[in-house]
Amino acid sequence: MDIAVIGAGAMGSAIARRLAENGARVLTYLEGRSAATIERAKIAGMEAVGLDAIAGAGLILSIVPPANAIAVAEQVAAAICRHGTKTTFIDCNAISPQTMMQVASIFGSDRGVVLDGSIIGGPPKTGQKGPKLYVSGDAADSSAVLAEHGLQVRRIDGPIGAASALKMCYAGINKGVTGLGTAMLLAAIRSGADEALKRELQESLPDLDAKLVNAIPDMYPKAYRWVAEMEEISEFLGDDDPAALIFKGMAGLYRKMAADREGGGLLAGQLDRLNNR
Repeated sequence: MDIAVIGAGAMGSAIARRLAENGARVLTYLEGRSAATIERAKIAGMEAVGLDAIAGAGLILSIVPPANAIAVAEQVAAAICRHGTKTTFIDCNAISPQTMMQVASIFGSDRGVVLDGSIIGGPPKTGQKGPKLYVSGDAADSSAVLAEHGLQVRRIDGPIGAASALKMCYAGINKGVTGLGTAMLLAAIRSGADEALKRELQESLPDLDAKLVNAIPDMYPKAYRWVAEMEEISEFLGDDDPAALIFKGMAGLYRKMAADREGGGLLAGQLDRLNNR
């Protein structure tokens, strides 16, 4: 079976490499992508093809920034319609259950099976099992082929939306803590309380301090992608939940950090100096 992976970023290309290393033929679609992305896909063993060939694959994974999930689903669904076949499409993006339902509605029952997926963990590395791909709505166990080709797949006994809900909850905790730490450390720097806060964290919350030391620098190159993810979490919580406002604020924070990185990294530099003291 050919497996298509739409998205040749850090995660998509690493997932593709793992599949290819375990015997799969991995297709991808690279029209309009940068030279760096095309080279990354080539190194990962991905074969660039047109959308019609993607539509003919037995399994298609969408691994793109959450803001692009709907557009990718529309592209693929249109290609499947033109191709006249059915396939299995797994949306693996950090989107809310509400957005996942929109993705499923784009395909309809006449274009194959749509499954809900969520990836938890970093891109796979040689010698390591992760990340975990959670899949829901998979009564026929269509995702089993991914496990046969080296991925760590965990099925959730629930409908479409369950895997996305898991991702929203996990990311809300994990990336929410990183955002909260970033915001308060920046406030401490502005107020002249940074050295005292850093010392207190080391003394009374050493595990949290260690997490922030690693998580904040790791966040900088990803902050632009986390904006839409925080907005998806806010939508997942809903307008009736006051906590939704927290994640709207987190989206703004990550937007600020992304802009800071593009503008030279003044704030990032301040945080790095503080965390390296």
